[in-house]
Amino acid sequence: MTGRDISIAFMASAAPEAQAACEDLSRRYPHVSPEEAEIIVAIGGDGMMLQTLHRSMGRTKPVYGMNKGSVGFLMNEFRPDDLLDRLRAAQRSIVHPLLMEARDVEGTSHRAYAINEVSMLRQTHQAAKLRVEVDGKVRLQELIADGLLVATPFGSTAYNLSVNGPILPLNAPLLALTPISAFRPRRWRGALLPDRAKITINVLDPELRPVSAVADHTEFRRIACVSASLDYTIDLVMLHDPGHGLEERILVEQFGY
Repeated sequence: MTGRDISIAFMASAAPEAQAACEDLSRRYPHVSPEEAEIIVAIGGDGMMLQTLHRSMGRTKPVYGMNKGSVGFLMNEFRPDDLLDRLRAAQRSIVHPLLMEARDVEGTSHRAYAINEVSMLRQTHQAAKLRVEVDGKVRLQELIADGLLVATPFGSTAYNLSVNGPILPLNAPLLALTPISAFRPRRWRGALLPDRAKITINVLDPELRPVSAVADHTEFRRIACVSASLDYTIDLVMLHDPGHGLEERILVEQFGY
């Protein structure tokens, strides 16, 4: 990005603080619709960043987040001044989403994309019983647990971390396969898999022990089988201020400060 004007679009979460910030920025800077923009400026928290990336999926349109949320791990600091200069100096991070393909107990197929993780969760008081295959080979005959998730490096600091999964560097060619409250095998803590792997999870006894499948915020219920793999045909581009890119933030998170 050079000294020429940048066409930007503003998108904000429904939170009052984010809406007020969006109105302020809209008064300060010329802007266009998200369809016409070169860069989308997302105002809110991490959830807003994920929503914006999902909306721009397939269009390779960079998203620059400004924090008006509670955590803001994925966002830049909110400062209304010098926005265009910050956009020109911003560093790019590219991630690829997981494609989740699920089949429910009626045989209906579902598809959805996940930027953070694909998770399978028990729907009732009964623990889920799951069989895990990697690239067509059974690796875990039976997992009894509250659920199981497949996380990207991008999503490894989200739900994956909260269930004691590993933090992955952003450029690591890996996926994290992490159990949620595993009962049997009790000592199994998950696996690190090649990022080209296709993970298939079959629900054992889906009628008695119903399970839902979730790709970020898209949920399907009473699932019989799920497969998940990275879709390298889709690039998702985020912009961060120099020195505050995702690689640096993930390193900071690993050392716990």
